[in-house]
Amino acid sequence: MGILHDDVVLVRPSEKDDEPTVVTVNCPDKTGLGCDLCRILLFFGLSIVRGDVTTDGKWCYIVFWVTGKSSTKWGLVKQRLIEVCPSCSSASTLSYFRPEPQPSKPPDMFLLKFCCHDRRGLLHDVTWVLCELEILIEKVKVSTTPDGKVMDLFFIIDSRDLMHTTKRQQDTCDHLKHVLGDAMISCEIEMVDAEVMLCSQASSLPSEIAEESCSLELNETSQGRSLVHKDVSVTLDNSLSPSHTLVQIVCQDHKGLIYDIMRTLKDYNIQISYGRFNKKQTRSCEIDLFIMQADGKKITDPSKQNALSTRLRMELIRPLRVAILSRGPDTELLVANPTELSGKGRPLVFHDITLALKLLDIGVFLAEIRRHLIGGREWEVYRVMLDEGVGSSIPRNKIEDGVRKMLMGWA
Repeated sequence: MGILHDDVVLVRPSEKDDEPTVVTVNCPDKTGLGCDLCRILLFFGLSIVRGDVTTDGKWCYIVFWVTGKSSTKWGLVKQRLIEVCPSCSSASTLSYFRPEPQPSKPPDMFLLKFCCHDRRGLLHDVTWVLCELEILIEKVKVSTTPDGKVMDLFFIIDSRDLMHTTKRQQDTCDHLKHVLGDAMISCEIEMVDAEVMLCSQASSLPSEIAEESCSLELNETSQGRSLVHKDVSVTLDNSLSPSHTLVQIVCQDHKGLIYDIMRTLKDYNIQISYGRFNKKQTRSCEIDLFIMQADGKKITDPSKQNALSTRLRMELIRPLRVAILSRGPDTELLVANPTELSGKGRPLVFHDITLALKLLDIGVFLAEIRRHLIGGREWEVYRVMLDEGVGSSIPRNKIEDGVRKMLMGWA
């Protein structure tokens, strides 16, 4: 098609601190491409403040205006974005909206066994190191012994696909040692097979999370302190285009907003032909999307319209579930979020949970990440048993609000 590989993704850094960086993607289209791109931007801690999407079904042109940390590794961001873009040579053989290819094999899973002396903020420091190394945390089991030691078991996937090498394993342990210093006692990494992962899945899910997560009803009296119903508007209109349904969304901004919209459309196999979104200074967002079904037709079935608009409103009002529960004398923090149909979880959730607890000066006695099927959907559930002494001295609503604001990007 006459486009160079490096030109598939272009990054134009901001010239001033208060200006966004412009990321341009110009490549063949595929189902769910917008979701994959937004997921990578979210993983690198970038916030989309404006966006334009255009596609003719074979080729797409996407522009994101993003803001983030001054330490963002833009070269690495570009490389990861290019990796999810279809090959330019395949454009000539594309049917209208090429479906996303299924992966030939699941990525290798590794077990990071880590032992060290306990201290405040330890879990977040370890999580931060893994995120910086582009290591995805799939499961975690953290326990504290009576003598003040911590044994962490992290089931991880290496985004760089290098963890099978001795160098990558040693580099990971060295980074942990550099951050934790003399507190670290041991660090081991080994590959695990599917049987080990299946055995690690068995766990009961608290009814408080299961009942709320299973319901698609948008109840304004919900105990959650997320967006109230009047802050989210989702309308579908078939009168403005002969071949597309217009989806108009007005809502309050939150961390991963565009990702939540894109993953919902991807799960419903909905194609975006044209889209524009913009965040205002009041932190409100306006999104206009011209969409169609996989068969190239607009959405005319009232039941399908209602299902899509209901799911979008639910994902924008409560993209994550946060609850604080009593477990005898202890306090347990629960966070749950739906995964994509592809099996990918939401980026940086555990990172943000541990950061919020570190800022609140709350210790962690036990922690685990597991997946559960709730109402026909797979959910990632984070269970954190807070330090018995400190958890009881801080009001529950302060803990819940602190974690929720960090997850939503309002901290």
